[in-house]
Amino acid sequence: MSETTITRENVVQWRLDVRQLLERRVVEAVETVLEEELQIALGAGSYERTASRQGYRNGGEQRRITTAVGTRELRVPRGRVAAVDGGTVEFHSQMLPRYSRRTREVDEAILGVYLAGANSRRIRKALQPLLGEEHLSRSSVSRIVGRLKELFSAWQQRELATEAYPILFLDGYHLKVRLAREVLTVPVLAALGVAEDGTKVLVELRLAVSEAASLWGELLADLQRRGLRAPLLLVVDGHAGLGKALAVWPGARVQRCTQHKLRNLLEHCPRHAHAELRRDYRRIIRATNGLAARSAYAEFLRKWSRLCPPVARSLEEAGDDLLTFYDFPKSMWKALRSTNALENLNREFRRRTKTQASFGTELGALTLLWGLVAFGQIQLRKVVGYQQINTVLETWTEAA
Repeated sequence: MSETTITRENVVQWRLDVRQLLERRVVEAVETVLEEELQIALGAGSYERTASRQGYRNGGEQRRITTAVGTRELRVPRGRVAAVDGGTVEFHSQMLPRYSRRTREVDEAILGVYLAGANSRRIRKALQPLLGEEHLSRSSVSRIVGRLKELFSAWQQRELATEAYPILFLDGYHLKVRLAREVLTVPVLAALGVAEDGTKVLVELRLAVSEAASLWGELLADLQRRGLRAPLLLVVDGHAGLGKALAVWPGARVQRCTQHKLRNLLEHCPRHAHAELRRDYRRIIRATNGLAARSAYAEFLRKWSRLCPPVARSLEEAGDDLLTFYDFPKSMWKALRSTNALENLNREFRRRTKTQASFGTELGALTLLWGLVAFGQIQLRKVVGYQQINTVLETWTEAA
């Protein structure tokens, strides 16, 4: 029994020794990097006399810094480097900015926990075993989250003249947010672009009280005002409000989501005929080419006009916008015939925010969603068939 106790004590002590060793090594590594950073700025090492020297050292100072292994004392070297006017200015580290009391890794860890859906209290509780209570107060966590909100606000107002998206997906995602002292389920209007290399990029997020045409119109008009060029193709669901708002870009082609339209058709069809309707509809959206698709489309209308007129009228409502994707490279048909690219993002939003009963503010809700994408919590892959995106770009250039 005693041997077992001694063994356990030895293991505990060994772990403590290893942790202390790692902590010392981390501190030494940070101090080494800071020293090298100053050496590069000066163009010379300690006591080194060279013609290329760009300043001089000025001792150092002790600073308490919270790192990934806790709060520790660091020696931060000081110096003065040559200025443009011939004088000298105080050296400031890029790795450890002035007045900083935490390393960037710690701030990123705090943001990571916040983006996982934790509030300030939960963040402090989750990171306290690693970082301790010092420099991890409620106000410090709030300041880090506040900087995230500032970044989001700047992103919302950025100029878009340098961004180009030949393909733009538009759809809404519903979220519970407190507005006017009540918790409401409201849509978040989202725009997802396909860049010139095929990468999917979150272009805009905006909370609205509904998906009315005027609100979608405001979003698209704002993108246009900030310099975004009209896309070649707009992939949308069948929402009437969004359809009217597309007049902002009259030259853009429109692809109606085939998945949304199938759901519309099934709603107008008796349940016993669902399987037959799916087969007939599949002949339209899975045809070998556009000509065969249009033939299947015409046959669908003739047949269902007799069997169930509401189904035929629902298909006619979409018109040729249901078949636009056939005019693009075949490898991209799967990506362009539905809003699945944006639906998948919305699904990730739902999964990451399901622990939140509701959001207290509009800014807090949108910042969290944007942060999930901006900080890599949600990865956006390239669009299916991106290898032929050049064909799309050639058409886009001709249309300009």
